[in-house]
Amino acid sequence: MRYGNVKLDVAVTKGKTQEMETGTGTLGKALALLEIVVSSDRPLRFTDILAVAGQPRGTLHRQLSHLVEEGLLSIRGDLTYEPGLRLLKFASRAWSGNQFRVIAEPHLRELHEETGETVHLGILRGSEVIYLDKVESRQTVRMQSQIGNASPVYCTGLGKAALSVLPPQVVDEVIAQLTFRAFTPHTHRNAVSLKHDLDGIRRLGYAFDREEHEAEIRCVAAPIHGPSLGFTGGLSVTGPAYRVSMAQLESWAPSVRRIAADLSEEAALRLGPSR
Repeated sequence: MRYGNVKLDVAVTKGKTQEMETGTGTLGKALALLEIVVSSDRPLRFTDILAVAGQPRGTLHRQLSHLVEEGLLSIRGDLTYEPGLRLLKFASRAWSGNQFRVIAEPHLRELHEETGETVHLGILRGSEVIYLDKVESRQTVRMQSQIGNASPVYCTGLGKAALSVLPPQVVDEVIAQLTFRAFTPHTHRNAVSLKHDLDGIRRLGYAFDREEHEAEIRCVAAPIHGPSLGFTGGLSVTGPAYRVSMAQLESWAPSVRRIAADLSEEAALRLGPSR
């Protein structure tokens, strides 16, 4: 579950760069540069970053130099930039210390035991879903998703499941941010199509990704939510289409919905304001 090519990374990151720079000055620019490098599916050259950063060449060079000096970025032998060891250390500590992930882990294991396929945990952030944790399939062919990566809400099971439990006004606000890109022939092309899908998801309590984000990849997902949580997310089972039929996903759907509900309840008890 990656952005398929650099052009898409450019389009997505330009918008994020502008948002982060607004009102945040130097810090916002530095964070935007980190996100450009970290979000790319390959190491980037200076000219690649320059094309999307929206900063003058001299300013960009100084910013990148500072980030390298601080260990947040590093320069490879071919003069491309990649995440630095200090940044990776921050990420590792944040991930290992995330209380919601710790609470969710046994629930992910339970779902994995029932299905044998890859289980994902994600949280909603704006118009994207962020992958917070995963349990790999027991099969030889596995998903290429990575913890920390982001995917659009409108074409992923996790994203649609999370959207389905938001108030209508909030859903409209999220949809207004979207640019509907056709990743596959099955991807939603507009808000009308997406909203129709969300109506069905609300009735069922779970969502399907019918090869909407990646060809030959399917999933079933259910929302994780609660009034005291302060965030919305989802739990999903994902597998390749040749191995996981829609009938198989439908048979797993009640378990996904039940385990997601159990996780929502436990998270609300342990993370809510009364703890």
